[in-house]
Amino acid sequence: MDNPAPKGSFGRHRKIMPFEADSIEALRDASRQKAASLNQHVLGYGAQAEAEWVAAGIATPDLPAMRQYRLERIRAELRRRDYAGALLYDPVNIRYATDSTNMQLWVAHNPTRHCFVATDGPVVLFDYFSCEHLSDHSGVVDEVRPAVSWMYLYGGELTEQKVRRWAAGIADLVKEHGGGNSRIAVDHINPEGVEELARLGISIGNGEALMENARLIKSPDEILAMRRAIVACEAAMGEMEQALKPGISENELWAELHRGNIARGGEWIETRLLTSGPRTNPWFQECSSRKIEAGDLVAFDTDLIGPYGFCADLSRTWLCGDGKPTSEQRDLFRIAADQIGHNTALMQPGISFRDLVERSAVPPRDCFPTRYGVLYHGVGLADEYPTLPHAGDWTSDTPDGVLEPGMVLCVESYIGRLGGREGVKIEEQILITETGNEQLSTYPLDKILLG
Repeated sequence: MDNPAPKGSFGRHRKIMPFEADSIEALRDASRQKAASLNQHVLGYGAQAEAEWVAAGIATPDLPAMRQYRLERIRAELRRRDYAGALLYDPVNIRYATDSTNMQLWVAHNPTRHCFVATDGPVVLFDYFSCEHLSDHSGVVDEVRPAVSWMYLYGGELTEQKVRRWAAGIADLVKEHGGGNSRIAVDHINPEGVEELARLGISIGNGEALMENARLIKSPDEILAMRRAIVACEAAMGEMEQALKPGISENELWAELHRGNIARGGEWIETRLLTSGPRTNPWFQECSSRKIEAGDLVAFDTDLIGPYGFCADLSRTWLCGDGKPTSEQRDLFRIAADQIGHNTALMQPGISFRDLVERSAVPPRDCFPTRYGVLYHGVGLADEYPTLPHAGDWTSDTPDGVLEPGMVLCVESYIGRLGGREGVKIEEQILITETGNEQLSTYPLDKILLG
């Protein structure tokens, strides 16, 4: 992790400066330095996580190098698409650009925090009130300004005035650093912002396309960070499996994954996909207060944002209790495991998306109506481009492409008979290499169900 401040810099007994008008800036600067030195990204992920990573033999990623790589990826895409810069609101995109965080889920639906990345110029982070210290560790943020938030929560019926003030600041940045180019890429923006920027001579392009392509190829340091996130996720999964006893509720079991993730410095879980027994079919029921019974299948999808902000997106299905599975449970599990094995083997550099799905194994006829919606999808700081459907679901507006080294994708299978009692979910996380692929997820499949 980043080097923390020297010991003793901000001890409990530091003499407090007198609070006078001419001391406010000095106090403010000292407060910012203290907060920056104690930032969660500076302090690291703790002894438990570090010990697990050492045991797994995973080296520490070079975070300054990772941050520079990401910034260069963004700027290369900006130049390729002829933009003066990118205006980012999605907290995952801001994390990619700055490796800083602030109330990630809150800002995901309250568009306050945003970032401007100039193609040839500074990275300017517009952060929440009094949050300048949250990006001091990153080394890639050149300036922090207070965000002008124009969502209705703050602007009410005066939102139009706030939009004008916000847009003026963005337009000034574009004019100062755009070199005459007035085109910018924006990932998320309401119509009022588009209209006001247009009035100021700024045109907007698709920032999602820009960022998804920037995030597509992972650097070696990103892969190290992802490996660590997966180790943390799988350790929490082990704690879940230990807690799985007849009588525990789905919610109680799901809480074990949350606890394990947070204890290791992870961030959040994107879904509530854990079900048991008859609730495993059809898939996509959210976890509930149902008590898990002996002999039930328990299926879940982690969708976990772990340490370093990386996603560990794994699925497993377990049998609850010490009894033997039914022949139906074993049959469903074997179909799912075989589909995953076959489809993983196809994931080679140079294969086209279309060819990949055309050659992929699909569920049998009585399970096909309940199939999972995709066969493969990209993954990084969250689910990412591309998303590849079954061949039968491919349409004229499904984008094609090619698997490249450095891409990471998840391969998915859900097997449950239409109208059946239970279903099986399995998902693995796969790195595309120069010569083939590597399975990053290592948590074993249920041996009893494998038979």
